[in-house]
Amino acid sequence: MVHAVELQPKGCDFMRLREIWRAAGFLLLAGMAGGAPGWAQAKDIPVHGPAVVLFDGKDLSQFDTVLKSTGVNSDPGRVFQVEKGVVHVSGKEFGYIVTKQEYKNYYLRAEFKWGEGTFAPREGQARDSGILFNIQGPAKVWPRSVEFQINEGCTGDFWMTDGAAITGKNGTRVTGPPDSAKKIDRFNKGEVKNVAGYRDPTNELERPHGEWNVVELVNRDGHVWQYVNGKLANEGTDAFPSSGKILFQSEGAEVFYRNIKLFLLK
Repeated sequence: MVHAVELQPKGCDFMRLREIWRAAGFLLLAGMAGGAPGWAQAKDIPVHGPAVVLFDGKDLSQFDTVLKSTGVNSDPGRVFQVEKGVVHVSGKEFGYIVTKQEYKNYYLRAEFKWGEGTFAPREGQARDSGILFNIQGPAKVWPRSVEFQINEGCTGDFWMTDGAAITGKNGTRVTGPPDSAKKIDRFNKGEVKNVAGYRDPTNELERPHGEWNVVELVNRDGHVWQYVNGKLANEGTDAFPSSGKILFQSEGAEVFYRNIKLFLLK
């Protein structure tokens, strides 16, 4: 049974209620300012349209799967699973989930956190994944694309694969060789060690292991900005290709993704 509530509390009850309202308002503003991963957004994100939800927490219907061992849409080992509203990537095989649609001029936002497992041929090495975008060409491991690197100690690097190219902030153009890749380090990157759990001692952008991180990507006519937890990590221009599909890697490490959304720029 629902009981009526007095709408005009008096005396001590009113004072107590007013303090509760104030506290609730403060917590709401703190969340909107980015205090929680769900609200975090880099300050320079351009004006954009409503969200295109790539992952709704229920299924991977907006994606195809590609594995090096079994090809397209054949995942007998369940490398990619949806668990409690999150994409669980086992990392046990090299491959990816890739959008069925191509995109141009967009803002992409996602959250990730590392699991525990590392697997051959990267067992014991720095946990590695990534978001490859502007994908063109056949579904192979790995396709022609620019990569937003997600790697312990290196998150925010650019990697250009199989003919993809971008011009870094310093004016140097980097092109990935056929069936291989070249990188541009993120801004102010420190020492790197290829060991599981590694963190940059001078300029780490990731949160501690097991916590959620926010990655944001803006791609406007081949001008690309990459943000990690609200900080600009890398910027490049004249990206080739400048549009295409988007994928999330399985590359030898257990990783989780959630809140994967894309917004077309205005």
